[in-house]
Amino acid sequence: MLDITIAPYPTLDARVFVTEFPNPLGAIQPIATFETLLSIQAEAPVSRSEDLRSAVRDLLRHKGYKPTGRGKPASEYLVKAGEKGTLRSINAAVDACNIVSLHSGFPISVIDLDRATAPLSIKPAGENERYIFNASGQEINVTGLLCLHDAEGPCANPVKDSQRTKTSDETVRTLNIVWGLDTYKKQLDATAAWYMALLVEIDAFVESISPVTP
Repeated sequence: MLDITIAPYPTLDARVFVTEFPNPLGAIQPIATFETLLSIQAEAPVSRSEDLRSAVRDLLRHKGYKPTGRGKPASEYLVKAGEKGTLRSINAAVDACNIVSLHSGFPISVIDLDRATAPLSIKPAGENERYIFNASGQEINVTGLLCLHDAEGPCANPVKDSQRTKTSDETVRTLNIVWGLDTYKKQLDATAAWYMALLVEIDAFVESISPVTP
């Protein structure tokens, strides 16, 4: 069982699980169902709302982070891309993440678990902490932002996950985090259930993790 600690944080109610794929992601063929669901017009068992969008931004503000402009939650980027029709398949792990985040409105992180080093924890990042988030070397300053940390520092959050722990063609295990709120428990439960069901449909093994408060 994977151990993750989670620091007390106002209104946060994260859903965390590990996914093991039957083959490396690069060997899994594009999934027609996933490609259909990447459309913003696709029918889904969950739906986003303006109230939830505002609540997610409020969640990220508690320790001083400003979730606006280029620093807005990843779920908002997906909606914009969906409206423009520019969402494209990447791999089974990222596609499932993007589908569920797009339709639910909750930001979601997915990392290659074998690229992260224990111990793992969820807590706000410290002063002037930053990391590279894409292949071109761009950085995000995550000061005060709620993040997943491993032994090397912050590596994922509701805005942008780090390049260091992103999935690749070789990925076989992922850690998935739905960044939810305790005021949206019913929708959060439905979102996590749908997310896991999509992965099970492609023969992945999914195991829920209950973070421990230190």
